Amino acid sequence: MTTPQSPSQNVQPAGRPPTEPTPGSAADPARAPVPAQSASAVGRLVATVERLRREVQEAEAAADGRALTEMATGILVERLRCGPAQAAAQLDTLAARSGTSRLELAADIVNQASRDQVSELAAEFTARVTAGPTWDPEDSSVSVRLRTAESGVLAAGDTQAVARSLLDNALGPLGAVAVAVWTAGTDGSLTLAGYAGFAAPEAARWRYVPPGVATFARQALTQRGPVTSPGPEPGAPSLGLRTWPGGGRLALPVGLGGRIHGVLEICWPSPLPPQPPQVMRQLEALAELCAHTLHDLPPHSERIPAGPTAPLVELADLADNLHDPALVLVPALDREGHLVDFRIHHVNAHFVDPAGRPSGAIGGSLLLEAYPTAAGDNGLFEKIERTYATGEPLRTDRTTLTALIGQVALPSVAEVSISRHGNALLLLWRVEDETARLASLLEHAQRLGRVGGFEENFTTGDITWNSQLFDIYGHPAAPVPVEDLAAHAHPDDWVAISRFLRALMHHRRDASADFRLQRPDGITRHIRVVAEPVLDALGALVAVRGAYQDISSQHWTEVALAATRDQLAYTEAESADRVRLTLQLQQAIMPPAPAPLEVPHLRIAVRYRPAESEALVGGDWYDTVLLPSKEVLLCVGDVAGHGIGAATGMVVLRNALRGLAVTGAGPGQLLAWLNKVAHRLADQVTATAVCGLYNPDTGILRWARAGHLPPVLIRDGVAESLPLSDGMLLGVLDDVAYGEQEIRLRGDDTLLMFTDGLVERRDLSVNESVKELLTRTMRSPRDLEHRLDQLLTHSKSDTDDDTCLIGVQLV
Repeated sequence: MTTPQSPSQNVQPAGRPPTEPTPGSAADPARAPVPAQSASAVGRLVATVERLRREVQEAEAAADGRALTEMATGILVERLRCGPAQAAAQLDTLAARSGTSRLELAADIVNQASRDQVSELAAEFTARVTAGPTWDPEDSSVSVRLRTAESGVLAAGDTQAVARSLLDNALGPLGAVAVAVWTAGTDGSLTLAGYAGFAAPEAARWRYVPPGVATFARQALTQRGPVTSPGPEPGAPSLGLRTWPGGGRLALPVGLGGRIHGVLEICWPSPLPPQPPQVMRQLEALAELCAHTLHDLPPHSERIPAGPTAPLVELADLADNLHDPALVLVPALDREGHLVDFRIHHVNAHFVDPAGRPSGAIGGSLLLEAYPTAAGDNGLFEKIERTYATGEPLRTDRTTLTALIGQVALPSVAEVSISRHGNALLLLWRVEDETARLASLLEHAQRLGRVGGFEENFTTGDITWNSQLFDIYGHPAAPVPVEDLAAHAHPDDWVAISRFLRALMHHRRDASADFRLQRPDGITRHIRVVAEPVLDALGALVAVRGAYQDISSQHWTEVALAATRDQLAYTEAESADRVRLTLQLQQAIMPPAPAPLEVPHLRIAVRYRPAESEALVGGDWYDTVLLPSKEVLLCVGDVAGHGIGAATGMVVLRNALRGLAVTGAGPGQLLAWLNKVAHRLADQVTATAVCGLYNPDTGILRWARAGHLPPVLIRDGVAESLPLSDGMLLGVLDDVAYGEQEIRLRGDDTLLMFTDGLVERRDLSVNESVKELLTRTMRSPRDLEHRLDQLLTHSKSDTDDDTCLIGVQLV
């Protein structure tokens, strides 16, 4: 219907107020002619092209607005029972009275007449405006934009014009710069049916996307919902990324009745912030509008069209020519056009209902009515629905199909295939045969176990091998008879093969043998053969059947294990010898009951406790010597490590200290010399030690330490550690000075010198362990021998280390 337009009827493009200059008009500064160019022939030509382009755009915008006003005029004709001229005049009168533009009033009339999604958006807008100032003022023309876009789409001749109308009338005011309309093929491919805002060369490169190629539009097709990329990267390649590398992007599936016909992809030049719900509803309305056009309009002539749809008759004929059970399904829609189920349109001749029903009772019924368990059988109905929506075929190897016979559920495993053909689906399944399944399991077991079976018939001369046995033999030209086995084996295995053949062929009983197979490719494999005779009714040998197994990996594993056992036995014997030598060396240097040292008014007691584990024999040592100067040398030490190395290091340091003490030097100088011995003469030995010289005449004890715990003095029933003195570990540096301290011992004083094996614990620090030792010492007996025995007995050390303890008591 055409309504005359008066000059005063200023029809503006949708989404812009009447006073806003139309893009491309003279008031648009971006499209104003350039005076410099108009001075030349080229400039005049450019100006002409610009003018013609603006006129085309203004004509398109006016045509879209004119279509909307014509729709409103037609509604008034039907409501007022008048002619077109009277309806147009009435429209102008109503617009003047309401103070709105003619286009806005036309959109309101169409919204009131049609209860669809666009009118719902308009009602939502009205409710929000009356509720408060939360609505964006720029959205005041939502209904105008959407209705103008709708009228432009309905008047479009192809999807290219649809895309251009969507961008100009509805998406441009939202800030979008480009739009692409994709058509989904039955094979899962995407075809660019229409576009606007993109460069033509780039759109030509994207005219067809094969199935399986991951693009941004395919994400919406796969997820069956809106997909948003705020920017700067969409996560998948798509059209226009080079033009707007940091822009936002939105893709919405376009579908009706449960089937997705395509995808609507929209681009913004800048990052896209989260969109409010009302804007998303506008975009969903545009996607629904595209769904109708994709279903009715042809694609643009420059685009590759979608695959042809197969008529139901041809699809039914195709199903009848298949040897597997097949169903042809068509969508079942409710009154609102939503997909609720699939109707079984055709059942092929090979169909066998698991419940025993005839095919006539299945055809024509709904899928969920005939097979209600399809909604729960591994999501079978969801898979069918997904294939119908996206067009991507689906195939599963093992899907459980459950049939209800009475109240009994009978499951069966089948291979299911689903594909879409036009507006119908082809559902095929092949129930897994139990015999074939067991044969498949046996084949896999033989492959994993490297077992090959054979059967040799002596009556016909036929020899049957399976494929695995050919692999074991290295693919010979023909199967090898059992009697010729020795010709393919190592000569040294002839005796074992002869016994095998004699037991099998002559004695006619089961037999087995291990031999080395020499293959044609020069590889030698270790094989085990097991066979049994097949006798007839008279007891004559008619056939032999059995199996070969490649046991090469097992053989070499056994060889490696044997070598490992031999090496382990040798290592254990060597370790036992080293432990025995270490114990002998330690016992020779550190006897359990040393000879008593005769010193006036001085009682000396020594205790040594070796580690419980012989493998942890360490380098703890002690020494008490009466020197020529009548002074008494008292020392304990601990060499780092365990085993023969620690024991030999202990011997070196103990003997060196004895020899150096004869010089009459003080304890600090003795430790300095002993450090040089450990650093230069010994082989990587580090140790701790405490050394003391006691003068019986003066009662003065001079002592020094090298990284060792200080002695403990028990006086008047109170136990205290002597103050720490400077002193580094022995053997770390070449030249180290050790400080000396001295203390005068009084009558009834007791001095304890010990190694860390007496106090060391894994769960306590050394200081806390020493504090516990001091507490136990004060509660120990006054007798020196009993005191040392009790300290060793009640020691809380848990490191299983050697322990040396020296007690000195003045009497």
